[in-house]
Amino acid sequence: MAARGALHFVFKVGDRPRTARFYRDLLGMQILRHEEFEEGCKATCNGPYDGKWSKTMVGYGPEDDHFVAELTYNYGVGNYKLGNDFMGLTLVSSQAVSNARKLEWPLREVSDGVFEAEAPGGYKFYLQDSEQPEADPVLKVTLGVSNLQNSVNYWANLLGMKVYEKEDDKQRALLGYADNQCKLELRGITGPVDHGTAFGRIAFSCPKDQLPNIEAVMKKENQKILTPLVSLDTPGKATVQVVILADPDGHEICFVGDEAFRELSRVDPGGSQLLDDAMAADKSEEWFAKNKMQKASA
Repeated sequence: MAARGALHFVFKVGDRPRTARFYRDLLGMQILRHEEFEEGCKATCNGPYDGKWSKTMVGYGPEDDHFVAELTYNYGVGNYKLGNDFMGLTLVSSQAVSNARKLEWPLREVSDGVFEAEAPGGYKFYLQDSEQPEADPVLKVTLGVSNLQNSVNYWANLLGMKVYEKEDDKQRALLGYADNQCKLELRGITGPVDHGTAFGRIAFSCPKDQLPNIEAVMKKENQKILTPLVSLDTPGKATVQVVILADPDGHEICFVGDEAFRELSRVDPGGSQLLDDAMAADKSEEWFAKNKMQKASA
C-alpha cells in the first residue's frame, strides 16, 4: 500500500483569542494558515455573523510531516457541548510545560512527568515533560470506543492501519500508518460514545487513486460513508478529492488525495497576522451584547 499519512484533527472553538493563546503561547505551535469564510448557513437570525466562520491550521510544522490542529470558529456560536469521544492529544514538550507555568495555566500531573492541560472549550492535552524532539512532537490522538475489538478490526482491517500495541486488560490499542507519524490510540469506555456538539474529525492523506477503493471497501462492508468521493474547490488553490467516513462509533474520518492536498496545505508565512487581523476585526461579542442576545450554545 502506498503511503498514507495522519494530517490533522478538527476542533470546534468558541473563544478564538484564548484558543490562539493556548496553541501559540502555551504549546508553542505556529499558525500555518488562516482562512475566513463569509457564508455557511443561509439563515440570518444572528445578523451579519450567521454563517460567517474561519479555519485556522496550527502546528509545529507543515502537514507534510507534522500532525496539526484545525480550529473551526463559527462567529455566532459561543460554546460547544463536549462528549466522551475525544479523550486527548499527547505531545512531547518540556517548553510547553514551562510555558503553562509561566502563563499560570492550570496543569495536573497525571503520571510521572506527564501533565494534563485543558484547552479552551475543555479539550484535553497531555504534555510529556521532556525535550521537544526535532521530529513531530505530537505522539497520539486518543478516541473513546464502545467495543475495542470492533474498532481495531475497522481501523486495521478496513483502513489498513498497523497495530502497534493492544492491551485487552487495559482496553487500549495503538495504531498508525508509519513509525514516525502521530498514532491513533483507541480506548474502551463504558456505554455508548457521545459526540456532543463539539464532535471533531480526524484526517488522513493517501494517493488519490486509493480513494475509490476506500469507498468501495466501505460499501462492500456496509460501513457508513458520510460524504461519497467528491471534489472540493478552494478558490485560487488546488481542487482536492475527499471521502468522509464514520467508524462503528461515529468518529468522522476524512481521507484526502495527497497530491492536491500538498499544494492546498502549504504554510502561509502571513497566517499568524491574518488570524490577528481577523480577531481584531471580530465585533461579534459587541454585536450580540448590543442586540441583547447571547451567542448560541451549540
